[in-house]
Amino acid sequence: MAEQIQIQANASDKAAVYSELIPQIEGLIQGETDEIAAMANVAAALHQAFGHHWIGFYRVRGDELVLGPFQGPVACTRIGLGKGVCGAAWQQASTLIVDDVDAFPGHIACSALSRSEIVVPVIDQHGTVQAVLDIDSEHLATFNAQDKDGLERVVHTLAAQVYR
Repeated sequence: MAEQIQIQANASDKAAVYSELIPQIEGLIQGETDEIAAMANVAAALHQAFGHHWIGFYRVRGDELVLGPFQGPVACTRIGLGKGVCGAAWQQASTLIVDDVDAFPGHIACSALSRSEIVVPVIDQHGTVQAVLDIDSEHLATFNAQDKDGLERVVHTLAAQVYR
């Protein structure tokens, strides 16, 4: 297992960063079957690579999302199905990119510093959403199709490893 994430690409070239990062994440979680341990390292690796305001997971527990491993300031602990960006991504089982969280109906403001957000569902091999990866930025319109593609690859790797 690597002890540090190494990224040589320029941070403005997101596709290149993801290309370097994803194999390292695969190495970090290879053989790990505990979802908390794997999510913790994925959140840390993403935070190290991108430095966004908040990066973490919410795990599906019954009819709500419960806070899981994360990097950043304290966060909301529980989110209902369909509530906020995380609950909507869970309900729709699809990635949501929000350029301005203040314009998202029902946005849950866990931090007043968050301005844009991407939420990616972690879907197991049976098509069930097990968790969501939530990333918040202090800047408007931070996330794009490169982030969607890269983060969907990350959560696919995670799901294949821990939700067999």
